[in-house]
Amino acid sequence: MSTSDSPSRRNHHLVWLVAGAFFMELLDSTVITTALPQMAQSFHTQPIHLSTGVSAYLLALAVFIPLSGWMADRFGPRQVFGGALLIFSFASVLCSLSTSLLSFTAARILQGLGGAMMVPVGRMAVLRTTPKERLVQAIAMLTWPALSAPVLGPPLGGFITTHWSWHWIFLLNVPFGLIGFALTLYLVDGEPGGRRPFDWSGFLFSGLGCCALMYGCDLASQTPFDGLQVALSALVGAVALFVALHHLKRTPHPLIELDALNIPTFFLTMRGGSLFRMAINSAPFLFPLMFQLAFGFNATHSGLLLLALFAGNLCMKTATTPLMRAWGFRSVLIANGILVALGFLLAMLLTPTTPTPLIMLVLFFTGLSRSMQFTALSTFSFCDVPQDKMSGASTLSSILVQMSSGLGVALAAIALRIASSAFPADGHGLSVAAFRAAFLAMAALSAFGLIDLFALSPNAGIRVSGHKA
Repeated sequence: MSTSDSPSRRNHHLVWLVAGAFFMELLDSTVITTALPQMAQSFHTQPIHLSTGVSAYLLALAVFIPLSGWMADRFGPRQVFGGALLIFSFASVLCSLSTSLLSFTAARILQGLGGAMMVPVGRMAVLRTTPKERLVQAIAMLTWPALSAPVLGPPLGGFITTHWSWHWIFLLNVPFGLIGFALTLYLVDGEPGGRRPFDWSGFLFSGLGCCALMYGCDLASQTPFDGLQVALSALVGAVALFVALHHLKRTPHPLIELDALNIPTFFLTMRGGSLFRMAINSAPFLFPLMFQLAFGFNATHSGLLLLALFAGNLCMKTATTPLMRAWGFRSVLIANGILVALGFLLAMLLTPTTPTPLIMLVLFFTGLSRSMQFTALSTFSFCDVPQDKMSGASTLSSILVQMSSGLGVALAAIALRIASSAFPADGHGLSVAAFRAAFLAMAALSAFGLIDLFALSPNAGIRVSGHKA
């Protein structure tokens, strides 16, 4: 290996390390859903009560993600990312040793703290060392966990629970976490970004706002639906985030730096791109519910069908860079954004009698389009961000991505509930017509996301995409 290609190869290994950590963290938020009955039996409680442990993890992520940028600047990416891996691994051991709902919930909060440090700090470490011309490949690798983990989590959790026990869902994190920590010492830069005073007001208001909004999203996706609690959580979250935004714009040392919002490409992909992310993240929620509650398929059949969605996600990765180089960000985002909406419209045509190959073809097409849009948006958002602004941009992006993920599931759940009132099922479960209405709502959300993209210059992000002007 020559000296010239050593930094490039090291950066390639760093991308793989961070992507693996992302996958471990994101998988953990979905893998336990199929293990809840067995866990409830171990804890001598009802399965519905285990939703507390699931929610605690998501709320901890929402609260502590705003803290990650300050931590990385204060102590260095290597120390924070490595420490997050150790905390996550230790919390996984505590989860497996839990004997009650209380101890499990406490362990999940600690696990969420580790996960909150991993995602934005890991991305920041990659963005700081990746040349602009290699950004597409790096972001493509970093986005596959977000697309694949929600699809693979439930069937993997079911397999582990059936053949071993639910404890192994958490114990499997430990060796991967320790290996990741060892690689972090070699691959991740340890230089702090600077010493800033800690912004307590920014932390309290942003943490409260993110936590309340995520809690409201979680409540909206649960049954029975409590509209008053959902509305109250959303109101508290919105007010707290408004106060936080007002504070962050005026304080000399904000916890979350908002300078990246002054960069047009970053701002547009955070605004219009959030609508696409909401729609994209609703797919792993709506499809399995439709297969089981409307089509009458069992959980195994439903899980196998979703593998087509995962296959589409993976297959698009090889085409991402060539398409960017051939057409540029604006053309790819607009054309593929139309395909995202089309995927939801095609889902409306599915029925319980649709041949399985045709269902899988629709899911594969949906996987292709959602993978392309997610990767293109994630890359484009950072294409004009200077290196000294990467910390704040990464933290802000992580917050908005986390919020849009929760909001996507919540909006899909609300659309499904409204539609189920208008189109009630003949027996148990939900009607096919209700799911068609929910998919139509997601298609409309994708269409609204296109509006901001038409304002982009044809040469936007040309340094990163490499397309001809």
